[in-house]
Amino acid sequence: MPLSGIDLKLVDEAVKVPVAGRTLMGNPIRIAGRVYPDGFGTWGSSRLELRLDGRARRFTAYVGITDDTLEPGPVWFEVIGDGRILAATDPMAKGEAARPIAVALDGVKDLVLTVEVADSIYTLTAWADAGITYAGAAPGAVVRVPEAPYLVTPQPGLAPVLTGARAFGARPGHPFLFTVSATGARPIHFASRGLPPELTLDPLTGQITGTSPAAGEYPTEITATNSIGTATRPLDIVIGDRIALTPPMGWNSWNCFASTVTADDLKAAADAFVREGLVDHGWTYVNVDDYWEVRPVAGDPIVRALDARLRSLGRPQGYVIRPNPDPLLLGQARDAQGRINGNRRFPDMPGLTAYIHQRGLKAGLYSSPGPLTCGQCTASYGHERLDAERFASWGFDYLKYDWCTYNSYAADHGLAEMEKPYALMGRELAAVPRDIVYSLCQYGRNDVWKWGDSVHGNCWRTASDIVDSWGSMSGIGFSQNGHEAYGGPGHWNDPDMLVVGWVGWGRNLHSSRLSPNEQYTHITLWSLLAAPLLLGCDLNRLDDFTRNLITNDEVLAVDQDSLGRGARRVSRHRDVEVWARPLADGGTAVGLFNRGELPARVTAWWAELGISGPQMMRDLWRQRDLGVATQECSAIIPRHGVLLLKLTPAPSDDSKE
Repeated sequence: MPLSGIDLKLVDEAVKVPVAGRTLMGNPIRIAGRVYPDGFGTWGSSRLELRLDGRARRFTAYVGITDDTLEPGPVWFEVIGDGRILAATDPMAKGEAARPIAVALDGVKDLVLTVEVADSIYTLTAWADAGITYAGAAPGAVVRVPEAPYLVTPQPGLAPVLTGARAFGARPGHPFLFTVSATGARPIHFASRGLPPELTLDPLTGQITGTSPAAGEYPTEITATNSIGTATRPLDIVIGDRIALTPPMGWNSWNCFASTVTADDLKAAADAFVREGLVDHGWTYVNVDDYWEVRPVAGDPIVRALDARLRSLGRPQGYVIRPNPDPLLLGQARDAQGRINGNRRFPDMPGLTAYIHQRGLKAGLYSSPGPLTCGQCTASYGHERLDAERFASWGFDYLKYDWCTYNSYAADHGLAEMEKPYALMGRELAAVPRDIVYSLCQYGRNDVWKWGDSVHGNCWRTASDIVDSWGSMSGIGFSQNGHEAYGGPGHWNDPDMLVVGWVGWGRNLHSSRLSPNEQYTHITLWSLLAAPLLLGCDLNRLDDFTRNLITNDEVLAVDQDSLGRGARRVSRHRDVEVWARPLADGGTAVGLFNRGELPARVTAWWAELGISGPQMMRDLWRQRDLGVATQECSAIIPRHGVLLLKLTPAPSDDSKE
């Protein structure tokens, strides 16, 4: 039976469904110049599980990186039968001849074929001329049995504990809003010492409001008191040119509602932040993505101009507007003064931001440097100053700026053309009398992490859009090594939004396809990377597992650490990796990851971490101490799982006395 004859929709891979006899670029399967007539291609890390029930005799294939790949590798292939590795290749690179695999399957009941890509989701691979010899009923592909969700984060106690960011930046003379977050039995009374006189702390809500004072640093002490006790810790308020001193934490509408989003969805998300207690853990931003704007119809001047531009570039098909699925997207795109309007789903933008701000949260929105957004709605080309002023007057605090149709106006794909539209909007945002976090979305092109800060960017996407598959999430997350040199307070690498909880890119939502282990890996890795944490799920469908996953204050504290140093890969041995980052208090956050299909031991050595001496170990997910180690930490990590540790120098014997 050729492997290409099974149901390829059951291949778990990063991008799309494989096609028999083709790579995922749609080309014939070619490896190092040799064409293979049968098989199928995958993109990034992938997995296929087959039920054999002892009827199969032999599996054969040729494997390798296809010649049309976008990335050079390395990758490796594994054949696993009943929990044992039957065959495995060494890491392979583009241009290497395909390697033959031939394994006996006598008695094997369950067969798993995996491809692991080290540093990218873009590497194209293939199982070429692959087939199974069998007797009796034909083997079939199956979906992996779901893992049962398990909770590890302890519930917060009744005594007050201050959570969230310890540093906050704002620009002088701008509106100021920061909500102190804390867990513990309500009511909690908040107080401060050292707060600038221009600012006021509401003792009941913890909201600090007012107008930012003159440039300078304002060390402030925050106190939270309830009937059980009192907690105190510092908050560093820094007034100057930098905002987003810690990575933004919040929610974005795209991964759940996509093109169907409404203003009521944002209000419901803001209400859920409060009702579900997310605001007590530092979650702040409520952001609408695309489709808040008016969607022009065919023949609109914006569409005609874009059509003419494309035709001038030799694209005779021009620009085609897809059928409009919702009349509420229609309307007057801009007023007589050229100021952008919301569509009929978003009739009152100032009212929407006021609703969000009243809950101590911040509001974000979306546009593009092109004339149309990716969803073919009105965007900012030629109106950058007006749009920046409009966004500020409406009261928005965050802008995601997506490349989209600007591709038709860029002279080429060089660095200067890539920087140009982002620098333009960056200057306009810097000129408005409001702090607006500026998020560049151009998918990591031209090494944006090297120049995003210079165009006033506060965060920048480093990869393509994420989806809720292991191949997508792990491929993006584990490809971030080296980017840490360019991130820090006020300017963050962004590997894209979170895909936990109920997602679906529309109204037909589903529970994330990531397993529980994979979701712990997802949150752990993003926190180690000092990445923006933007939930993409329906907050009105939070289950106990997701709520437990996103409210662990010790894990979130790693992401929000004020030193702002993202993690680097410390070591990698095939499927197991160690990542680590230094923390502001002198500790080290360490992630022990297993990207493989079988449980594996992962070890982090002090010499590789750049530390020495006895270290106190704390399991941050379970919030418990594990004792003292002298030169390494090690654990058996389950399939696609993680252990997140904080290492802190142990007190010397003299200090103990």
